[in-house]
This record gives sequence, structure tokens and C-alpha cells, in this order.
Amino acid sequence: MSTAVIIVAAGRGSRMGGELPKQWQLLADKPVLAHTVAAFAGMQVLVVIHPDDRALAEALGVPLVMGGATRDASVLAGLRALEGSGVTRVLIHDGARPLVSRALVDRLVAALEVHDGAAPALAVTDALWRGADGLVAGTVDRAGLYRAQTPQAFRFQPILAAHLAHPGGSLDDVQVARDAGLDVAIVEGDDSNLKLTFPGDFARAEAILRGRDMDVRLGNGYDVHAFCDGDHVWLCGVRVPHSRGLLGHSDADVGMHALTDAIYGALAEGDIGRHFPPSDPQWKGAASHIFLAHAIALARSRGYALGNCDVTLVCERPKIGPHAIEMQSELARIMAVDVGRVSVKATTSERLGFTGREEGIAAIATATLVRA
Repeated sequence: MSTAVIIVAAGRGSRMGGELPKQWQLLADKPVLAHTVAAFAGMQVLVVIHPDDRALAEALGVPLVMGGATRDASVLAGLRALEGSGVTRVLIHDGARPLVSRALVDRLVAALEVHDGAAPALAVTDALWRGADGLVAGTVDRAGLYRAQTPQAFRFQPILAAHLAHPGGSLDDVQVARDAGLDVAIVEGDDSNLKLTFPGDFARAEAILRGRDMDVRLGNGYDVHAFCDGDHVWLCGVRVPHSRGLLGHSDADVGMHALTDAIYGALAEGDIGRHFPPSDPQWKGAASHIFLAHAIALARSRGYALGNCDVTLVCERPKIGPHAIEMQSELARIMAVDVGRVSVKATTSERLGFTGREEGIAAIATATLVRA
């Protein structure tokens, strides 16, 4: 069975105010209607628009249909445009509801297996009053009452026939369907699927979008390098004088290696060895800032920023404390982040294990990446 989506966006939205109809006003830097179309990505979509909006609508990249003077006339124009296309199910959606979820769409489509139509709704939970002249004039029993939403889903041929036979003036497509004798199931709606009607609705919609876009990733890294002959070690980008050096294919900066692996881990990109194979001679003796800079650049290319990172060096000697602030600053410089997002600290292993025997240094690092 084939499903199409008709997005109705021919209205003028006078209650919203502003120079443009609400579907063309910006929400999180994009027109409301662009968000609505994106919610149905991968589905067959057509948008019913006002003739005056053609220039704006062409940027949406989907088929356009000119709407009528009323909402039901616009819906009928969309339905007629789908005739003969092989569509068997249709979802009819308000362009001013940009936050519809794919889970809600799935619930509607599933309901069409056994019903002529299906529509999302939320049960009324607040007390309902009638008012007159600014005073409460009565109450209404809320039992069995629902707040209707879109998209409203139907089998295509029955809803087309229902609209063709309807005299007009319907509140929504469910009314058209019921007037034609079709059964319409109520499916669970979504509180975030709000219809933008008043200016304050934009602030709420932007908050919901920010919550949906939040993507936090956590990675950790661990590295060890053994001591060897030398007179210094590189730790977190700082040359630290010591009676021994660290053995490694590159400069053996154990702290920076652990941090680099933590960033790669947060991206599900393996470790340093995947990107800079030790079998490749060009990386022999390489400065580890090359690896760290590559990891953070990769994160940024994927749309992530460093939330914070924490590096712990495990060794008896050299003493890290006198160099920790310089290490913190150097890591921040390499990654081009605020120094307050970088932590460097040290601990000993209480003379236990290989670090306790001063055979080498270990490092543990954690990095948090946040969708920018």
C-alpha cells in the first residue's frame, strides 16, 4: 500500500500577526513549513499553498498545489492532485504543526489496517468552563472529550469521495469523513505536536526543537607507555623534565593519546591506530597534537562541540601538579576551546602495579561531545 502526505498551508494565519503568514515565519532559523515538510522525510509529500506564496514554496523542493478559499477546498485540491497516482492512504496535515513525530505517523498508518480513518487526539484533562463577559458562566463535563490534532489519516478513495460529496464548511477532515459515514479511530496524540497559533507558541516550539536536537556523546580513552632512556617526557603537550623518557612510536604523549581516543570513541571512530597506523613510517616520532587536532576537527565536521574533557595521569613520578595548569592550557589551545572545558589531574597507584614500580605512565581520559 502507498501512503502520501498532503500538507495544507494556504491559510493566512491572521491571529499570529507578523508580515508573513505563520507557516513562512522563521522557527529556529527555518520557515515553519520547512520543519513540517522535513518531519515527513522519505514519504511522498505535496504541499497545498496560497498562490501568493509560490516563490517562497518553491524552495521546499516538493510538489505544490494551489489551494482554495477554505481549508476543505484546499484539501480537496490536494486529493485531486493525487488521483491516479496509485496512492491508497493519505495523511492530511496542517502546515502550522511542524513538530509531528514519526512514531505518531506510524500509529496512524497502523490504524488504517482496520479503520477507514484515524486521527490523533489528547484526552481533555483540565476543567472546562463556559464564559460570558469575562465571568465563568458554567462548566462542561470533560468526560469523553478530546483535543484533536493532525495529521488525520484515511484510506484514499473513501476520503476523496467524502470531500467530493461534502457541502463545505467542515472543521476538519474527521468531520468530513464522519458525515460520509466513515469510521475514524482515535489514536494517541502527542503533546509536543502543537499547532502554532499565537506568537507565544513559537517560543515553546523552539524549546521542543532544542530538546529534540540535543545529542550528547561520551567517550573514554586509556593509554600506557613504558619508560625508556631519556631526559624528559611529553605529557598533555608539555615537555616535562625527567630522568627517563617514554617509549612509543610517536612522541609517546600518554595523556594526549588517551584524550584523542576518548574523542574518537565518542564519535564511534575507533582509536588513534585506525587513523594513524603505527605501521605507517610517516608517523614515527610524530607530535601527538597532530592526532588530537584531527580528532577534534572530525568531531566539528560531524556537528559536535567539546562539552568538556578530563584527563587523569597515573604515575609516581614525575610530579604532575607543577605542570597541570600549563597542560590544561595547551590542550585547550590545540582543541581551540575555552580552558574551563579542560581538566588535567594526576594520581598515584600507591606504589602498586607497573606505575607503582615506576615502569611507565598510564592515562585515563573522558570526553563529552555535544551537538552544536
